[in-house]
Amino acid sequence: MQFSTRTTYGLRAMINLAKNSHACAGKRNTSVSLASIAKDEHISKKYLERLFMKLKSAGLVKSVKGAKGGYQLTKKPEQVSIYELVKILEGKVSPFYCLAENGKIDCRGQKKCGALKVLVKVQQVVNITLKQMKLSDLL
Repeated sequence: MQFSTRTTYGLRAMINLAKNSHACAGKRNTSVSLASIAKDEHISKKYLERLFMKLKSAGLVKSVKGAKGGYQLTKKPEQVSIYELVKILEGKVSPFYCLAENGKIDCRGQKKCGALKVLVKVQQVVNITLKQMKLSDLL
């Protein structure tokens, strides 16, 4: 099982944004530029722009125009689940192609599949873990 770079880079960028927007000079909701995040995290700014378009569309971040512009979180880090982030960035949270997010089996060979029990169990544990973890847990 492997999440794409969208998830890895998106999580790193959101952690960076959360750390810097809430801790910058003691001010709350300070904007952080994508250029700054890109430099800190060694991620292409163009790639971050695509990720942040998804995050903005989902309502997790907002952009601020101007000289001190950039991005801000729209929720407190303790209100953002890692499950929510992965779902936004990946499109679905299912480590196995034959299972839907809700655990529904989407496979023609399900009656003969000896691996099904372990796949369902792994998916349940992954989903529970991602839902319980918050962005604030990673700061």
